[in-house]
Amino acid sequence: MSTMVYPREEKLEKLSQEEIISNTKLVIQGLEALKNEHNSILHSLLETIKCLKKDEEANLVHEKSNLLRKSVEMIELGLGEAQVMMALSNHLNAVESEKQKLRAQVRRLCQENQWLRDELANTQQKLQKSEQSVAQLEEEKKHLEFMNQLKKYDEDVSPTQEEKDRETPKDSLDDLFPNDEEEHGQMQTQHNSAAVAAAQQGGYEIPARLRTLHNLVIQYASQGRYEVAVPLCKQALEDLEKTSGHDHPDVATMLNILALVYRDQNKYKEAAHLLNDALAIREKTLGKDHPAVAATLNNLAVLYGKRGKYKEAEPLCKRALEIREKVLGKDHPDVAKQLNNLALLCQNQGKYEEVEYYYCRALEIYECRLGPDDANVAKTKNNLASCFLKQGKYKEAEILYKEILTRAHEKEFGSVDDGGGMVKKWTMF
Repeated sequence: MSTMVYPREEKLEKLSQEEIISNTKLVIQGLEALKNEHNSILHSLLETIKCLKKDEEANLVHEKSNLLRKSVEMIELGLGEAQVMMALSNHLNAVESEKQKLRAQVRRLCQENQWLRDELANTQQKLQKSEQSVAQLEEEKKHLEFMNQLKKYDEDVSPTQEEKDRETPKDSLDDLFPNDEEEHGQMQTQHNSAAVAAAQQGGYEIPARLRTLHNLVIQYASQGRYEVAVPLCKQALEDLEKTSGHDHPDVATMLNILALVYRDQNKYKEAAHLLNDALAIREKTLGKDHPAVAATLNNLAVLYGKRGKYKEAEPLCKRALEIREKVLGKDHPDVAKQLNNLALLCQNQGKYEEVEYYYCRALEIYECRLGPDDANVAKTKNNLASCFLKQGKYKEAEILYKEILTRAHEKEFGSVDDGGGMVKKWTMF
């Protein structure tokens, strides 16, 4: 018979799970061999019983066979327990594997949770900044609406104010030289209009990144924070020159912005240098008859007008007028605004015949294209009346002022009855 070898009892407590499983497999193998051996012996005994004739010997063999059956039953019981132990080990291994998977999932979920928390914090910060920006824009909008209302009243200048204009021609230049943003219908404060003028050039699409920069410059310039607005423009100009080169329309746009900020600071020499540079770039890249070239010419003419250099400003203004007539047509409202600019330059040089011609032509364009109730019609009539006052033509000026007042009264309160019928309308040629 084969013998079973079991590990010592003092070593059982020190065995690991792997060692226990290995020993169990050995025990199963031993039990299987022992079971086969017992079954073989039992079979031999049963064959022997069949051959025996004596009752005593048969009884003895029967007893031995019974003992062998019991021994086989115990062996089978041991095998069953060992198999149960192996099944339990497999189950524990499966449970441990599932536990490791769950731990890995927990770690992953913790990482995702932390990432989501970080994203939520960043989103909350962005939301707060957006809310602050919205609140600031709402305040700026209210301020601009208020300034818009003030400009409507400032457009109706009284004769006494015209006397002041004679002494301070520079102030009249600020009022009557429309910036390019006004030509596109945007009414801003004086600082705003100066800083954003180059951003609204006709016929040239300004990139989104520059429009964002324009808004920042407007904000800082309107607050008088030139120490922030100027470095911001310079940095953007440097970046554009590195990425796109000096001869690029975007660079010309930035030069216009910086020039207009300098103009608000009365740094006319620096502004003139930047505008001339921008003009050269736009003529080279966009062509000499491009609307953006006309806009830069207009800005440069305004700058010379503020410095009292009316003779230098006049040819620039005339060239801008020619470009706009060629591109937009001779009866376009933007042409009328350029005519107003040119008339003012001529008025400051005492060229009253040309002044009357330019104002009359601008007035005709406004009345035909925008209608008699447009604000530009009244403003141009007011400018022409101011020209008449400077020449001592008080009757002609009186007629124009009456037309302005009558039209305003009819628009608000209905027809006017002055006892002598309708006010005689002055003929424009």
